[in-house]
Amino acid sequence: MRYFIVIFITSLLILNTHNAWAAKLAIVIDDFGYRQHNEEQIIGLSPFITISVLPHSPNARRIATLAHKHGNDVIIHLPMAPISKQRLEKDTLFPSMSESQVKTIVDNAIVRVPYAIGVNNHMGSLMTSNLPGMINVMKALSGYSLFFLDSKTIGKTQVKKAAAGYNIAVLTRDVFLDDTQTESSISQQFDLAVKLARKNGVAIVIGHPHQQTVNVLRAKLASLPADIKLTRLSELTIPISERPKMTLKEIVEKCKHQFEAVTNLKLIEE
Repeated sequence: MRYFIVIFITSLLILNTHNAWAAKLAIVIDDFGYRQHNEEQIIGLSPFITISVLPHSPNARRIATLAHKHGNDVIIHLPMAPISKQRLEKDTLFPSMSESQVKTIVDNAIVRVPYAIGVNNHMGSLMTSNLPGMINVMKALSGYSLFFLDSKTIGKTQVKKAAAGYNIAVLTRDVFLDDTQTESSISQQFDLAVKLARKNGVAIVIGHPHQQTVNVLRAKLASLPADIKLTRLSELTIPISERPKMTLKEIVEKCKHQFEAVTNLKLIEE
């Protein structure tokens, strides 16, 4: 039996290494600060979910503090101008603003959202597609240790190009969870994110604090596949060379746990 276990675990290491090195799934929930009940439910689901707070929302400071105490990453959901006409948040950034205007708004947002370690854009198809405007944003952010998550609300985004000269780490959204606010659609989008994570090693999904989203996340996270690791967004900004390496013992232990989960057998060491 002992030799069988050794062979089995070795086979897992050789043939199924993606299980030992789980694909990473980062979940970001935007628009925090308005819907206290749903937001508290999301925070309670997992400390690995990242929350993105609108700076001028009525509960911004309280919900950011609560999330931080629970262990969640907190980022600023920075309002940026869209191409289409929509209801805008206070201090929405426009390409026509001066460098000093942009800096004042960014500085104020950072004060309003305590414990923030990053920023992503709220709307922003007009702003993020404008290189001079985004350069002003990156200049304003360069005085802080913050990363930028591009929500990618437009294909011709200039975020990476603007950030290049300011040593600001940039991440990019892969999947929107709840553009269609039905549980069946949200479930399909979650499954798509899992598929992309397996294919690319990582996937970043963005959702919103709708009750349908809460319901789907609760169900999906309770049965997350063994080869998918729910990951804080901040972990994805760490260069691969600086990430902690798994030892052989840790890999074997991981495979052992997966074997026990699959076979419902407990491995006893002699």
